[in-house]
Amino acid sequence: MTKYCILFFFLTFSVVLGLAQTDRDTTITKDSVPVSVVKAAADSGFKPHPKKKVRAAARPDSTSRVIALDSPRVPEAASTVNPYFDFLGTPFTKTEDLHTERSFDSLFYLLMGILFYFAVVRFLFGKYLGNLFTLFFRVSMRQQQIREQVIQSPLPSLLLNIFFFISGGLYSCFLIQYFKLPVRVDFWSLFLNCSLILVVIYLVKFIVLKSAGWIFNIQRATDTYLFIVFMTNKILGIFLLPFLVTLSFSDSFMTESAVTLSLIMIFFFFVRRFAISYGPLRKEINLNGLHFFLYLCAFEVAPLLLIYKVLLNYLEKAY
Repeated sequence: MTKYCILFFFLTFSVVLGLAQTDRDTTITKDSVPVSVVKAAADSGFKPHPKKKVRAAARPDSTSRVIALDSPRVPEAASTVNPYFDFLGTPFTKTEDLHTERSFDSLFYLLMGILFYFAVVRFLFGKYLGNLFTLFFRVSMRQQQIREQVIQSPLPSLLLNIFFFISGGLYSCFLIQYFKLPVRVDFWSLFLNCSLILVVIYLVKFIVLKSAGWIFNIQRATDTYLFIVFMTNKILGIFLLPFLVTLSFSDSFMTESAVTLSLIMIFFFFVRRFAISYGPLRKEINLNGLHFFLYLCAFEVAPLLLIYKVLLNYLEKAY
């Protein structure tokens, strides 16, 4: 019986002690708050109200407590001041361009195809190319014989004419991009248009000169002039190859130098073409220098300027 009385006494004492601890006012003073909490509040600019108490709510685990402070919150300005984020500054809009990666793989393969095309022609018709360069750059006693050999080779002549239209169209495309002409088309459409324009120009020139030779009975003179024109074009297409490679993958300084040198070279080729053609034409027909100059202005320079103007107007309206 004594054993049960002692057990009942201890149980009653434990219950009374627990109720007393729960109802007791858990007032926290400055000395009872952990040092880390006080330091954090001081760093953030918090000052507790002198007349209000600080109450703590016990968590399920008795080893840690969450402090609830019955005081005004930290001012909003203090919480938004940040050296890296200007929360209180004036908002502004920043527009950024979308980066698009430009690939030059297609242009590289095009240049490789052009070089391979010329290498095949050079390998199969090396003698024809040698006669062509000899006929253009040298004056010899066998010039007439070399000319006959060149005329009797239509296949390499056709292949080199096609080569000139490809390389000339690509070079014209680079010039348009370099001088930033107002042509709003993509690179490949521009390249195709330039090549087709060269084909149309020389096709019209061929038809007009052939018709004029037949009408005025000067076929030998017109045939000689056409031969010199297309011979110059073939050699010009070959000499444009290094400039095409330079204009494709060089920086601004190299591009500017390549454009300047190439334009000087083209001017030299055209002057050379007119100088070579003037002698045979003067022998075949009664042609003086003034008439030849008027022909150049009327049939060489004026059509090119007209085509250039019409093409720019068409491309601006179409695209």
